[in-house]
Parts: sequence; C-alpha cells; structure tokens
Amino acid sequence: MNETIARIQAALREADVDGWLFYDFRHSDPIAYRILKLDERRLGTRRWFYFIPADGEPVKIVHIIESEQLDALPGAKLIYLPWSQLHEHLQRVLRGRRRIAMQYSPNNDIPYISRVDAGTIELLRRFGVEIVSSADLVQHFEAVWSPEQLQTHLEAEPKMRRIVDETFAEIARCVASGRPTDEYRLQQFILQCFEREGLVTDHPPIVAADAHSANPHYSPTPDSAWPIREGTFVLIDLWAKLRDVPRAVYVDITWTGFVGDVVPDRYARVFHVVREARDRAIAFVREAVRTRRPIHGWEVDDVAREVIRRAGLGDFFIHRTGHSIGEDVHGNGANIDNLETRDNRRILPHTCFSIEPGVYLEGEFGVRSEVDVYVGDEDVIVTARPIQTEIVPILTLL
Repeated sequence: MNETIARIQAALREADVDGWLFYDFRHSDPIAYRILKLDERRLGTRRWFYFIPADGEPVKIVHIIESEQLDALPGAKLIYLPWSQLHEHLQRVLRGRRRIAMQYSPNNDIPYISRVDAGTIELLRRFGVEIVSSADLVQHFEAVWSPEQLQTHLEAEPKMRRIVDETFAEIARCVASGRPTDEYRLQQFILQCFEREGLVTDHPPIVAADAHSANPHYSPTPDSAWPIREGTFVLIDLWAKLRDVPRAVYVDITWTGFVGDVVPDRYARVFHVVREARDRAIAFVREAVRTRRPIHGWEVDDVAREVIRRAGLGDFFIHRTGHSIGEDVHGNGANIDNLETRDNRRILPHTCFSIEPGVYLEGEFGVRSEVDVYVGDEDVIVTARPIQTEIVPILTLL
C-alpha cells in the first residue's frame, strides 16, 4: 500500500493538487475501494474520509464505532463521534490546502466519477478549499494498463477474431445444410467458443438480425430470437478476456455480415459511412499520439460524429463513439463521448478504449463497426486485427 500512496502523491504533485480526499458512506464510492484496495464486503454504516496529501503523512477520519474501518491504510487516525467533531477534523486536516481532488465532476459531466454528494462538497468549500475533479487521477490508477495487462489483451485478441470468423462460418454451414439457427443459438455458439478458448465475459454477446440490429443493446433470448437464414443481415458484438488470469483486460469488437453471396447496396452504403467515421477517429488519435498533442475523449467523438452527420445520418448515431476498456469491459478511463456526456478527460498513455460508431435505422437495420485502440508512448495499436473493411458476404465462406 505504501507504494500506491507514493504513486498517488507523485501524481498529485504533477497535477498541482494539494491532496486527494476520499470519502465514503455505505459504499457510495466503489472507486475509493478499488484504488485504496479496501475490502468492499466489509460492513460500513458510518462516514469515513481518507486524505492523501501531495507531501506528508495521510490521515484517516473514522467514526468511533467503526474506528478500525481504515486500519489497512497507512496514516494518522482521527476518531469522531458527534457531527461537529467530524467537521472540526476535516477543517483541521484541510487547513492551508488550496486545491483538493475528490470523486466530483463539475455539472455532472462525467457521472462515472461523480460519487461525492453536493452537501459534502458544500461543507468542504466552507473550509476555503477548491474542490477539483479526480477524473484524470482516477485514470492513472484505474485505466492505465501495465505491460502484463497489455499482453493479456494481445493474447485474447486473435482468439476473439477467430471466433468472429467461426460464427459467420457457422451461419454459412447452417444455411447450406438446411439446419435451423437463430440469434440465441448463435449467441450460445459464441459462448461455447469462449469456453474452448479460455475466455470469460460478464454478459453474453449480442447477436442481432435485421431490425433487431437497430437496437444497440439488443440481447436475444430463447423466446425473442429471430431466425437467421438466407437474406438476413447480422450484427455480432462480443467482449471477453482471458479466464483465470489476474488483472486480465477485455477485448471488445463488433462485426456485421449478410447471409448471401453479395451484400445489397443499402447495407453497404451505411457501412461505408460508419467505416469512414471509425477510421477518421483512429487517424485523429494516432496523429495526436505521434505528435504528443494532448486530446480529450470528447474531441475524438466529434471527429467520428462529423463524418456521419455530413452523410445525413447524424440523427441515427444514438450513442457515444467509444468507451474505456480495462478489467471491466466498461473501464474508468476517458470515454469517447461528446453526446451522452462531455468527457473532458485526457486520453492517457497506456490506456485503451473502443471506437465503435454506428447508424441505427429503426425497424430496418443497424450497422456498427468496433475496434479497440491502445495508446502507447509514441503510437497507437489497433487491436482485433484484421479489422473489418466490408460487410461479410456470409455464403461466400462455404
């Protein structure tokens, strides 16, 4: 833990922030538990604070009946009972500090970070400190991959791409042999492939046919599944990571295919727009990394969204361009978003995110093309290669 504290203090000095104040009430801040490596299963019914200054010894503030709540952490301990004593401890600990980071997001721009309630923020401001967002600090400790984590991603990557190809080949075999298949059966086929390849996921993959593909988060069930046969448009979205490997990180990809020998123009035209949006976003990030120009998640979203808007399809791009990827498929780094939120977090080296623009024509079909982008020190790595360049004409796979 002392090593983590030292890393946090170095990050605070680099950010010109006087300290990081962690706060929790009844497990209201899971980020604090993860970064501080606290046991989330431990009973906690009273407020606690943990202050890590940019220099010096951390301080724990805990309630008298839960005075051992933070004993796993280094630092001095202050115990309170009446609320007034809690206020006194906080005021004393923060005296002389200018800027304090907390899990707070101005205007709730980044709700994933916004864990501290407004009343607590108001209380701390009364003590004369400026509360700043910990969003970029959280990235350093939640979203930045170690070399070992990158290796788990690169090991899972070819397995995932192979499963995409096998899924389309399975559709071709079923259609050619007259063996019925549907969205749910193909979803289960993919899960069987995960098991064989030593992969694990937090949720079954998306397999969506025709109009179901216009719902970005459609999930088939045995009762809702549509048949997949000749003439069907198919979208598959799958995410998984290595099983039984500590701190493994996810691969998340989406491909589309058409059950036929030739892809109709109405699908191909939309795919080409989505592909251009994807590739423009990748190129924007690559150029920024190569020239060491800082960029933020919202800027990448703007690049992809402008391509689709110019094509007259902007109203049908109904989600962010991408999300952070880590040990959870939706990680705690910068999202590629200027639609659902304005994600003003910097894109940091050694983080990964999806680029997945889409166009969704309700009642008809939806096209999404998803790749993962890892940011290195001097360039980016686009994973799940080779990436999709055309809709797959599935019956040509026979």
